[in-house]
Amino acid sequence: MKSAIILHGMPSKQEYFNPVEPAPSRAHWLSWLQKQLLLKDVLAQTLEFPEPYMPQYDKWCEVFEQFKIDENTDLIGHSCGGGFLVRWLSEHKVSVGKVVLVAPWINPNQKFATKMFVDLHIDSDLAGRTKGIHLFISLDDDKEELDTAEILKANIKDLHIKEFTDKGHFTFNDMKTEEFPELVDFILK
Repeated sequence: MKSAIILHGMPSKQEYFNPVEPAPSRAHWLSWLQKQLLLKDVLAQTLEFPEPYMPQYDKWCEVFEQFKIDENTDLIGHSCGGGFLVRWLSEHKVSVGKVVLVAPWINPNQKFATKMFVDLHIDSDLAGRTKGIHLFISLDDDKEELDTAEILKANIKDLHIKEFTDKGHFTFNDMKTEEFPELVDFILK
């Protein structure tokens, strides 16, 4: 059975504990994407990670690894979730479906105190264990994400790049919508 796992990024602590804000797994376009995939018979899950405002790799692994991850599983990660996928796939020699990194972030300038990416070693051949690894980046995103994109471009062979100019960090505030048709079209093709 075809499946997809959708990973959120790192909200601020203030955003996370704000009762009117959606949970990170329901924010931006994530739940919309999940619904679109479900309608096409793709078993899609949006995961909720513990303490996402201060992500810890081992805790995120505990949640992520509860799911079946194989060559029929597409992986989509936004921001820190995309960075997590890079690390996890580099450390685990598993074959998976398509991988889409949307505005990925790996804390390239050590701006945040998170230890999520300490000792990150990117496997330059990780694309060979996927049905394609794709970077979605908007040129009007923050420096941290643009720096991450450059690191990934330099370190992952066969990385496919889809550049936008007007999507910012691919959040609701930047896109002014919860819909992300370019992403769902790409995953389903």
